[in-house]
Formats: sequence, structure tokens, C-alpha cells
Amino acid sequence: QVQLVESGGGLVQAGGSLRLSCGASGRIFRFNAMGWYRQAPGKQRESVAIIASGGDTNYADSVQGRFTISRDNARNTVYLQMNSLKPEDTAVYYCHASIRRWGDTKYVDYWGQGTQVTVSS
Repeated sequence: QVQLVESGGGLVQAGGSLRLSCGASGRIFRFNAMGWYRQAPGKQRESVAIIASGGDTNYADSVQGRFTISRDNARNTVYLQMNSLKPEDTAVYYCHASIRRWGDTKYVDYWGQGTQVTVSS
């Protein structure tokens, strides 16, 4: 079994920073893309930042220039550095990874349990 465990959420004032971490464990052979998504109350889940296996990144327009995604392949961990936070960034943030397990031939999508980020004005 594969598990993704997020940490680093919390309450911060507007303009502040937070760093989210997501560690993967289990019988992992290889990662494909990893990323962060968020879901605010009453809204659909949206992509925030994605990092490909080769390191290419893609950001939502709303976070471009403020958030930075990175990955540590040796630690099976993906990070999201969030700076200049705004109240509209308030949401539950979910980690996602496309993973191929040992003995499998296909990549499967896995999700973390979510971590709350609240930005006060």
C-alpha cells in the first residue's frame, strides 16, 4: 500500500508564509508527476502547482510568483512553499502523486488526506 501524508498547514496572517510537505511511503518503484491541489468551501478542487518527474513545473495563475513547488526524490517528498499568502488562498490543500509500485506496470493516482490552510485578513 502507498500512503501520502501532508503536514505544514495552519493559520497565518495575510502576507505571511507557510511550507507544506507531503511524504510518500510504501512499495514505491517510481514517481511520475506530483502536485498540490486545493478546495475551498463551496468550490471545486483546483490544481495549484504540479512538478513533473523531470522537474518541470506548472502553476495556477492565481499563485504564480508566490508559490514554489519542489521535490526531493531521495526522500519521496514534495513541498509547496507559499509566500505572500492572501485570504483567498484559504482552503484544504491536498497532495497528489502518480506512482508506480514495485511489481506493477501502470501508474496510479494517490491523494493525501488534506491539510487546512487558513489566511486571515
